[in-house]
Formats: sequence, structure tokens, C-alpha cells
Amino acid sequence: MFHSMRAGQIIGVLVLTLFVFGVVMVASAGLRPLPRTQNSIEVDPDTGSLYQAESTGAEASASGRSSNLAGRQVMDTVLGKEGRMAMIAVLALAIGTLIPVERLAALKGLAAPAPWLLTLMVTLLLMTLIIGRETYGAVRWLDIGGVSFQPSEIAKWGLPAVIAWHCVRHAEGMKRFLTGVTPPLLLGGFVCVLIAKEDLGTAVLVMTVCVLMLLVAGARFGHLAAIAPVGLLGFVGFVLMSPERQRRITAFLDPFEYAREDAYQLIQSMGAIAEGGFGGRGLGHSLQKFDYLPFDHTDFIFAIICEELGFFGATLLIGIFIGILLAGLAIVTGRSSPAGSDEELSETAMPPFSRLFGFGILCTFGLQAVINIAVVTGLAPTKGIALPLVSQGGTGWILTAFSLGLLISMDRRAWAVSRRAGLVSEGDDGNSPKPGLLAVGEV
Repeated sequence: MFHSMRAGQIIGVLVLTLFVFGVVMVASAGLRPLPRTQNSIEVDPDTGSLYQAESTGAEASASGRSSNLAGRQVMDTVLGKEGRMAMIAVLALAIGTLIPVERLAALKGLAAPAPWLLTLMVTLLLMTLIIGRETYGAVRWLDIGGVSFQPSEIAKWGLPAVIAWHCVRHAEGMKRFLTGVTPPLLLGGFVCVLIAKEDLGTAVLVMTVCVLMLLVAGARFGHLAAIAPVGLLGFVGFVLMSPERQRRITAFLDPFEYAREDAYQLIQSMGAIAEGGFGGRGLGHSLQKFDYLPFDHTDFIFAIICEELGFFGATLLIGIFIGILLAGLAIVTGRSSPAGSDEELSETAMPPFSRLFGFGILCTFGLQAVINIAVVTGLAPTKGIALPLVSQGGTGWILTAFSLGLLISMDRRAWAVSRRAGLVSEGDDGNSPKPGLLAVGEV
């Protein structure tokens, strides 16, 4: 099937597959058995609410309603919060495919979106430090107008756009230290400092993406290496400022020594992975989700996937991530369309901003998945980084889907340029294999 699809279409299909995977696994992680009593699930004909009717005889009495399901609407049970959030994220994906990325990047002056986006990110991060809501000991959430979200998610996906905008505008000076590399590094460092106070893992992720983007934009490796000790000292400083972070690193280095304390979550995660074996226990049959593994539906959902679906399910999931990354790489390198492979039309089909911004999106998506899986499998200290589009999420799901939708928009632009250049007929949707192009089956 993938052999006849464009790279953008592959991303769309795989993202939808991840959403299905995520909704099913988060729901499975939340399954709990009903109490061992004679009961039945009934629908109140007046309100449409579900209730658990307990009885000692053949008929259930409305007076025997259990609080376990009290007040839950039928839609909440059939299509829970995760399903609704996935539908919103799919809408965000669709909107992203329609955004004219290059037109927005070409705007100048007050109409340029990058400075406004940067202002929004910094403002929200500062507001989080002042009036943010504390959850599990960290102030990462901001409540505005009844909507709760993490500003660090906006910074994580927005900063690559700002960095790409700067690098393209100063392309000729990127090999200079003061005028090329220093401004985006200072900018990224300032944003990451605001994030790192409460979320060091995300700050490291964002800064790593910024550095990789600068290298791709033409910055000298020696310049970045010279500044690396400053970043390392900053990381060490944030670790020393937090006893909890120090304990996490200590537990990571010797988890079995602290199996009942700070390494408890890691030990339970590795136990879940080991118990899954090759084929898994079966969907919904996890044991670790019964309050043994904390955050089993968020940061450690991969452990539940391994336990229930085994090595086969974990490999399938990782394969989906790799498929998205390879399809995205085909887009940003220009190999996904005839115009992108043409020397004269390649820059028109995939302009420098789209290439660099698309690379930043792929790095953010891929590194987030790698870090999460590394944490769950014991290859990295515990961090609060979710598995993209799989772990239970709200802001993360929506912004991730929207960003991947921008990649699809870039691919649509490249095919539109191909049609205008006569490389593809008007009636051709681009699904037919073209000589010299990256075959989608090879993605």
C-alpha cells in the first residue's frame, strides 16, 4: 500500500495509526476490575448516565447505585477523554496541512510571525513561573480561561520555527561566531533556562534540537563545541539545585540499590517489559497497571505496551515512529517529489526555511520518542517526557499533530510546484512512482 503513496500521505496514515495505538493503550492502562459484587451496568433513561446497580436478587435497584460509575455519561465511557483529544489533534493535523509555511516565513516587519511567536513563548513561560499550577511537585501547567496547558510544549515546537527563521535570514553569516551562531544560541539558552527550572528533560531536548539545526544551517562545529562547556555547566547547575534530580541520577546508576525508593518506578517498568516476553500478556491483561507502575498511562505507557503486546507490539510501534521519520526526511531533503529532485526547481519546491524547520520538527519528534523509550527501558535517568502521540496527552498531542501537519503541507507545496513545472500532469495526484524519486516502499 505504501509503495504508491506520497511521503506526506504516509505521515498522515502513520499519525492516525499512532493515535489509534495511543487511545487504545491509554484506555487499556486505565482498565480496572469492578468490585466482586452482584452488579450490572445500566443507563438512566432520564439523564443518559451510566450507573452500577448492585443487587442481592434478580433485579437491580436504582437505590443500589455505586459511586464507581456515578455521573459518567455514555459518551464518556464509549469515547473517553483520550478519544476526544485524539479527534481534536486530528483536526489540528488537518489544519497544519493547509498552512502556507513559506508565505508566513516570507512576511516581514510587524507581519512576521516569528517575533510574535517568540514573545508568546517567553510570556507564557514567565507566567508559568509566577502563576503556574503545581502538579506532582513541578510547576509546569498554566490555566487561562478554563484551559489548562503546558507552555513548555509551545516552546518545544515553536522555537525550531524561530531558529529556522533567524538562520535563513542570516544564512551568509552563519559561519561567523558573533553574528551567526551567538544570537540563536543565546535565544535558545534563555528559553531553555525558563523551561529547565521545572522541566530539565524538555529543556535538554529543546536545546539539543537547536544545536542540531544550527549545524545543518551551516554553523561551524568548532564554534558550537567552544560553547558546549557553558551548556554542560548549566545542566550540572540545575541538577545540583534539585535534590530530586540528584536522587534520580543516583537511582539510575544503581537502580537495584534503591529499588524500594527512587528507582521503584524504573524497576517496575523493567519488570513489565520482561513479563511481556515476545507475544505479551494480551491487550488489557497488564498486572503492573494495578498501581504497581506509577504514571503507566503517561510517561511509562511504553512499559505497558511491552507487557501487554510484547516484543512484537513494541517493535511495531517503533517501526511506526521510524516510518514517520523516514517519510519526513524524504520531504525535507526534496526526494518526495519530482521538483524536489530537479536541480533547477529543488529550492523552489523545498525552500531553505521549510528544509530547516522541517528538520527541526523531525528532530523534536524523533528525540522525544528516543528519550522516552530510553527512560522506560533504563537507558537514561527518569524524566517527564512523554511518548509522542501515544502517552496520554492534551497540549502535546495537539501541537505534535499540528507540527507534523506542517510537514505534509511542505510536501503538498513540492507537488504543486511539480505540477506547475509540467513534471506531473494535472490529473496525477502523485501516487505513481517516478524515475529517480525515493520510492515510498523504501521509506
